[in-house]
Formats: sequence, structure tokens, C-alpha cells
Amino acid sequence: MEIEIGIGKSGRRAYGFDDVAIVPSRRTRDPDDVDISWEVDAFKFELPLMASAMDGVVSPRTAVEIGRYGGLAVLNLEGLWTRYEDTDSILAEIAELPNEKATARMQELYMEEIKDELIYKRIREIKEAGVTASASLTPQRVERFHKVALEAELDILVIQGTVVSAEHVSKQTEPLNLKRFISTYDIPVIVGGCASYSTALHLMRTGAIGVLVGVGPGAACTTRGVLGIGVPQATAIADAAGARIRHLDETGRYCHVIADGGMRTGGDIAKAIACGADAVMIGSPLATAVEAPGRGYHWGMATFHPTLPRGARVKTSTLGTMKEVLVGPAHENDGRLNLFGALRTSLATCGYANIKEFQKAEVMIAPALKTEGKALQTSQGIGMGA
Repeated sequence: MEIEIGIGKSGRRAYGFDDVAIVPSRRTRDPDDVDISWEVDAFKFELPLMASAMDGVVSPRTAVEIGRYGGLAVLNLEGLWTRYEDTDSILAEIAELPNEKATARMQELYMEEIKDELIYKRIREIKEAGVTASASLTPQRVERFHKVALEAELDILVIQGTVVSAEHVSKQTEPLNLKRFISTYDIPVIVGGCASYSTALHLMRTGAIGVLVGVGPGAACTTRGVLGIGVPQATAIADAAGARIRHLDETGRYCHVIADGGMRTGGDIAKAIACGADAVMIGSPLATAVEAPGRGYHWGMATFHPTLPRGARVKTSTLGTMKEVLVGPAHENDGRLNLFGALRTSLATCGYANIKEFQKAEVMIAPALKTEGKALQTSQGIGMGA
């Protein structure tokens, strides 16, 4: 239903995770009987998780660790890890920067040239540890760096930007033809982000194995403020899931919908799946792990844009180990630890056996979900009131 904004302009009402709730069904299950694994192409992951391609979240070391816990970490091939041999010292400097100087200094640090030999080295560090290797490039740099990634035996390529379309128009440069590139590339390709039915459908038609859904919802992202664009995540995911159905009807090929950003708790991840996502891409929750390379800080891929930064270096409290963040046990009650134990319990509580079934869960618009009966938690700043 469209709402009139003014004479000559109407718009749809859209919903974020805080606006919706999952409705329990008539059945419950034992959490140990629930399967939350995710299969994409020839790869199977015990967790429906992609770790965001952000320098404060994914290093070769954390990529290996996340892989061993059952997730898939995406390394940013245009980040600090491929610009500096001694990346740890650069990350230590970023962690010490005062807020008023952080963006300007990071712009300078990210001016360092990307080095082919470091792309090769970082991917090999992940591969030689025995886990699936995934990495991201922006559309502008795919042609330049994809071959060295293949030589290093990358498993999954992510072509990622703030917004990626299948019909980029430019008078300045020859744009990447996603459909042609993907059809001739030797490994699976995931593309994004997008936030609408039509854009998701066009990206699916390029032959991508998955699309990232989310424009601006990330904890460190300022795109919605700087550019004024974005769609609340619950609606964006549901629209992309609708595009997935049409694409499947047209081609017989299933394209994965990956919710990218806006999830802070296990409940948010559960809502993303219930709205239609096959998996989630998260960054800031993983930045709270002891092992995270950002040393308690987190920033997005566009934070260091040379002329129009669209992100902030944000402080994240250190909550626990990567294992505790992902699979527990939790020692806090606000949903930020044991994220995928929470997802498993949500499926079990609602009676669903796997991710595919949970995508069909009933969802309601619930504006009072986080406040109803929670006055004491809110006044004391604990639990759901934190």
C-alpha cells in the first residue's frame, strides 16, 4: 500500500527489524534437531554466516577462525591487508587516532597502492589453513585484480559496493559487464548490495549465485545520511526474496539472498531469515570479539573514500571470544553473544526444522515488540533496554 507523501509523490511504507516480530507456530522442536547449515554451490557451511569484508573484522587469521566455526569470512582485497605487509601496525595506529582525525588519516592510509603479491599471499594464508576462501572486490577493480585471486585459488568472489547494479552507465570508463564476467568466471560470484525487488532481480539474472541485500543499515555506515538512500532491512529482504521466486520460475536456478547489515543480535538474524534471507552478512557483531583485528574499532568499506566518505570509525565494546559471539556460551542477556545458538533456538521455538522452512514463518508488524512490558529494563539500561 502506498502512502501519499504530497501531491505528485507517493511512497511505500517500509519496515526494519525493530518493526517486525516472528510469530510462533503450533509446533515446537528440540534445538538439537534443528539444522541451520547453509549450502551455496559446492560449499556447505554449518552457519548461515558471511563475515563482512571489513578490515576491522576480517583478517586472514580471523577468516580461518570463522571458517573453523562453520562460517564464511570475506577478506577485503582492497583493504589494508593487501596494501601493507605489516598490517598490524597500521591497525594499531588507527585504534589510537582521536575521533576528529580518524577519517582524514584513514583516507591517507588507504591511498597506499594495492599489491598483487599481497593479494596472493593473503588468500593463500586462508587456503592453506584448510577453510573456504572468499574475498571481495569493487566493480571498478574486478578486471584489475581478479586473475591474481584466481591464481591464489580463491573459492568464492564477492563483487561488492554500496550499491551495485546490472546496468551501470558511465561516459568516463568502460563499466564491468557483470553478466559476461560471471558467465566466463571459473568460481561462484556473489554480488551486491541492493535494496529493491527490481535491482535484486536484475542482479540475479547476471548469473550470480547470491545477492547481498542492504544499503546503509550497517553500524558504521553513514550512506543513508550522506546520500539519503536506503531501504529498511525487513522490507528490502522480503522484496529480494520475492525476486528470487520470480528468478527461480524464469530460469530454474536458485539465487541466494544474503541480508547484509543492520543486525546486532541473534533476534535480528532470526528476523532476517524469517523475512526470506538464506544467510546473513554481519560486521559490527564480530568486531566485538577479542580476536577482531580492529582492536575495539569498526569501520565500513566506504569510510575512507578519498572525496566522499560514507562511514565512520565506531567504537565497539569487546564482549567475548569469537567462539562466544558466534556459538556461545553467552554470559550476557542482551542477545549479542551466541548469535547462531539464538537462531537455532528461534527455529526450534517456532517449530521449524531448517532455514528453508523458517523463511515461511509468519511475521507481524509489531511496533511495541521491544518496549511492551520492558519498562524496568529500559529504566535500568539492562537487557532489552541496554
